[in-house]
Amino acid sequence: MVDETRLETLSIQIGQKLKAQGKTVTTAESCTGGWIAKVLTDIAGSSDYFQRGFVTYSNEAKHQMIGVTDASLQQFGAVSQQVVEEMASGALKEATADFAISVSGIAGPGGGSIDKPVGTVWFGFAQKQVDGAVLVIARHRVFQGDRNQIRFQSTGYALETLLSLLN
Repeated sequence: MVDETRLETLSIQIGQKLKAQGKTVTTAESCTGGWIAKVLTDIAGSSDYFQRGFVTYSNEAKHQMIGVTDASLQQFGAVSQQVVEEMASGALKEATADFAISVSGIAGPGGGSIDKPVGTVWFGFAQKQVDGAVLVIARHRVFQGDRNQIRFQSTGYALETLLSLLN
């Protein structure tokens, strides 16, 4: 179970790894509303590795700020593999960072459906490769709990996954 102490520990470990590698990170967040960026920047010295955070809560923001295509938003919806992959790669490009985390989900209490129940969250992780190419992976989870718990678990999962990618 992720708690406040765990979020801080993850943020410290991520910062240490990024600094050691001389790399930077950016975030593109929807349902977490900037929570991932907040916990990463809670750590003193985070300006050495944290580029910027995009809070792209609306579809319009996703499109305007980080280049998510209208076609993807209409065809797949904001909470989808395609959109979080575009969010991650778009944030990586706009921030000129080395790593990007994106997240889009349904935190509730409303907004869920049979296909995408409340608690459904998609994550995107983009990484700039040595040759300049971008590697993007997506992950999907369904969390349980109220709105705050879903957002909190999403933040923890995003940090845990980024840390594993940095190893």
